[in-house]
Order: sequence, then C-alpha cells, then structure tokens
Amino acid sequence: MDESLKIDIAWASRILAMHGHGDYTLGHVSVRDGDLVHMKRNGIGLEEVAPADVLTIDLDGNLVAGEGRIHLEAALHTEVYRARPDVRSVVHAHPPYATAFGCTDAELALLNHDAVLFKDGLAYFDDTAELIVNREQGASVARALGEKRAIVMRGHGITVTGQSIPWAVYAALTLERVIRIQTIASQLGELRPMTQEMAECVYPDKYREEFAETYWQYLVRQVQRAGLDDGMPAEQG
Repeated sequence: MDESLKIDIAWASRILAMHGHGDYTLGHVSVRDGDLVHMKRNGIGLEEVAPADVLTIDLDGNLVAGEGRIHLEAALHTEVYRARPDVRSVVHAHPPYATAFGCTDAELALLNHDAVLFKDGLAYFDDTAELIVNREQGASVARALGEKRAIVMRGHGITVTGQSIPWAVYAALTLERVIRIQTIASQLGELRPMTQEMAECVYPDKYREEFAETYWQYLVRQVQRAGLDDGMPAEQG
C-alpha cells in the first residue's frame, strides 16, 4: 500500500470542500492502488478528512485497512475501476452548478478554454437518482460513463475520473467552473461556442500533463493559506 496516496486523498477532499463541493458528510474521492482502493470513511465532511480517515477496501467493497464505516456508495467507485483500467482516481460530489445542470435538458457548450477538457462531451446517467449502493447500480453508472471523463447523474450530482488524484480533482473543479461560466453567459446573450475543430486545437496546450502537478501544488497552498490544513502534514505543498 502506498501511504502517500492517503495524504493526497485528504488534500483532495479539502481542496474540493474549499471550492464548494462539500455537502454535509457526502461526497468522496478515491484512488486505485493496485487491486485496492483508498477513499475517505463515512461520517465526516470533505473539509475534515485527514490521512487517518482514509480507508482501504478491495474491489468487492470489503474493508482491508483503516477504522470507520465504508461509504454506502463505494460501489460507484469500484465499478468504475472495474470497467476503466485507465482510471486511477474518481471524485463523486454534489457541487451546486453541475448538480443544477443535471436537473435540466441543457447541453455543455464549448465556450472557453476550460470547456475543452470535456471536448468529447459529458456522459449522463438517467436510470435513477438513488444512492449507488450495490454492484449492479455501480456497473450501470460505469456503462453510462463509457470512455468519457465525467458523468452527470440526474438529480444526484457528478462523478469525475482522472489518471491521477490531481487530474480527477482538477477535472471536477473545472467542470463546475465551466458550467458556472455557461450559466452566466446564457444570461448575457446567445451562446457562441467554439467549433469542435477549435477545441481540438486548444486542448494540447491548455491541458499538458505537467500542468496537473503545478495546479495541484497551488491548490494545496491555497488550502494552507486559508488555514484549512489542520491535521495535515506540514511539509506538503
């Protein structure tokens, strides 16, 4: 087990909370570690997560290490990992703009540079607004996700994937920002999205692999500057 991943899960949780993704004790970040998965325990908010609050489970949802209750929606994470070998990290949260977006028939518009992260579109899950508490439900979400980076769960929230914890967090924050900008723009006038061809041109420079770590370190420092790093290792960031 890579213990540093538990520290990263705690930072990721606090970053998401600071940016409005918290919802009482709901929402969770996970990371794949071989055949195991690390994710926060049930009963605490994103802003409260410390490394000791991160549990380790197997792909069947059994507790392997850590103390505390496993989240009811652990199957949402494990089934995405089963279906997507390319995914290393998963974020599930209920940020306000993206959640509201999922309650409408709106479609994502490629309005600015941020939006091209989702140039291949979003996936949508319409089967149920229930909590995803078993393998069958989790597998349904994974099928609906397909090869997309993010899925909007109607009446529920979002699930976002990444090739690392920094990428999954950055994608979750970016999706919320993109939808917030689209909401503002739609109130100002007719939307004028870029073409798919332009989005393909913008993507390589906007989303270079090395940027993820730079942004991650900035986000960690942002949490530290806000004094929201209680219980976290001082050397991080």
